[in-house]
Amino acid sequence: MELGPPGGAGPAEPGPRLRGLRGDDRAASAAWLSEASAGRRAPSVAAVLPAGGSGERMGVPTPKQFCPVLERPLISYTLQALERVCWIKDIVVAVTGENMEVMKGIVQRYQHKRISLVEAGVTRHRSIFNGLKALAEDQPNSKLCRPEVVIIHDAVRPFVEEDVLLKVAIAAKEHGAAGAIRPLVSTVISPSADGCLDHSLERASHRASEMPQAFLFDVIYEAYQQCSDYDLEFGTECLQLALKYCHTKAKLVEGSPDLWKVTYKRDLYAAESIIKERISQQICILMDAKEDEEHVGRCLEEMLKKELNHVKVTSGALCHAGRDLQQIILEQCYNFVCVNVMTSDFEETRKLLNALEESNLSILYPVVVISVHFLDYKLVPFGQKMEHLMQIKEFAKEVKKRNILLCGLLIYYPQDEQKLQESLRQGATIIATLIKERSFGLVGQLMVA
Repeated sequence: MELGPPGGAGPAEPGPRLRGLRGDDRAASAAWLSEASAGRRAPSVAAVLPAGGSGERMGVPTPKQFCPVLERPLISYTLQALERVCWIKDIVVAVTGENMEVMKGIVQRYQHKRISLVEAGVTRHRSIFNGLKALAEDQPNSKLCRPEVVIIHDAVRPFVEEDVLLKVAIAAKEHGAAGAIRPLVSTVISPSADGCLDHSLERASHRASEMPQAFLFDVIYEAYQQCSDYDLEFGTECLQLALKYCHTKAKLVEGSPDLWKVTYKRDLYAAESIIKERISQQICILMDAKEDEEHVGRCLEEMLKKELNHVKVTSGALCHAGRDLQQIILEQCYNFVCVNVMTSDFEETRKLLNALEESNLSILYPVVVISVHFLDYKLVPFGQKMEHLMQIKEFAKEVKKRNILLCGLLIYYPQDEQKLQESLRQGATIIATLIKERSFGLVGQLMVA
C-alpha cells in the first residue's frame, strides 16, 4: 500500500550531510551523493521500518511509535529523518492491521512522501520480512522497485543523521552487510540458573548493536527466506541472520550518540528536549518601522544577541514579510519576534500569522510567535492599553489550531536608559524562555517586562 507521491517531504529540519566523515569515507560519500543527485551509477536504496511493536516496556496504552512528542507522533520524526535523504527512494513501514488507519492519517497529516505501508508480523523479524517481500515485488499490484541496498531502521530512533545512513549503506554495498555500533555503557554479565553471577564480559572487547543497519538486498532477503521459525519468533539481530544463512560478515560502523532508542516513558521527555533544543537555535525579528540603528526594536535585537549568544538572531521588515518569509522558511526558522513600535494593535502581527499559515511551516513543528509592543505609557491610559492588547487571546486561540503558539510581550517606552535596558533584558529572558519551553499552556498570555 503506497502513500504519497515521489519527491521530498514538507518543511524539514536540515541535517549535516557529511558530518563526522573523514578521509576515504568522505571521498566515497561525496562520490555516492554526486552520483545519486545526478541519477547515475549510485545503487538504488530503500528503507524498511518495523513499527508493529506494542510498547510494553513504555507502560502506556499507546504503542511508543505513536506516542506524541510536541503533539506529533514519534514515528513521524523518524520518517522525516529518512525522507530528507534524497537517495533513499522508498520507505516501507510495517504496522499492525489495527494501526493501519492511524498510520495512514499520520502520513497524510504531516505530508510524508515516498511511504508504503505493509502489515506487520507478530514479531520484529516477521515485520521486517514482510517489508522485504514488498520490496522484492512479491506482493500483487506493488509499484515498489527491488533495491540494490536496503536499510533497516527502528521507527523509534528519530535522530538518525544522513552521515550514519550513508556510512552503513556504502559499507553494505562493499561488504554485503553493515551495522552501526556504540560502546557499551554498562558491563554485561551472565547469571547462573540459581540467580548468581556466572561470568561477565570484558566491556572494552564488546559493542552494543544499534540501528541503522544496511544490506545488499539479495543477501538479507535470502537470509530471511532461509531462516527458521525460531529465528523469526525469538531473534532480534538482523546482522546475525546474514552471517548465519549467507555467510556474510557485517562491517561494523561507529555510530553517533544520538542513535539511542526511545524505550521507556522517560525517553519521550528526553526526545522532546532534544527536538526543542534543535528548533530553538534561530530567531527571526520582524519590525513595523523603518530600519535604523536608533529604532527601539534594534535595542531589543542587540539585547537578544547579547543574552543568547548561542542562538542565531536575524531581522527583517514586516512590510516585506511575505517576500522574506520564503527565505526564512528555507532556513528552517521556527521562532518569530514581531516588534510593534509604530502601532499598538495587532495589524502587523496578523500579517505575519497569515503568512505563516500559508507557508505550512508549522506542519512538522510548533512555530512560536511573540508579538512585542513598545508603548508610550504617558500617552495612553494603562487600562485602555491593556484592554486593546488583550485581543491576543482570540488571535492565539485561532492560530493554535494550526500549531502556531502566539504570546504577547509589553515593554513600556520611553523610559530612562537604565530602566529601558533592564526592561529589554527582562524581555529577552521572557522571549528565550517562551521559545525554549514551547508551552501550549502559555499560548495567548500577555507578559510585561
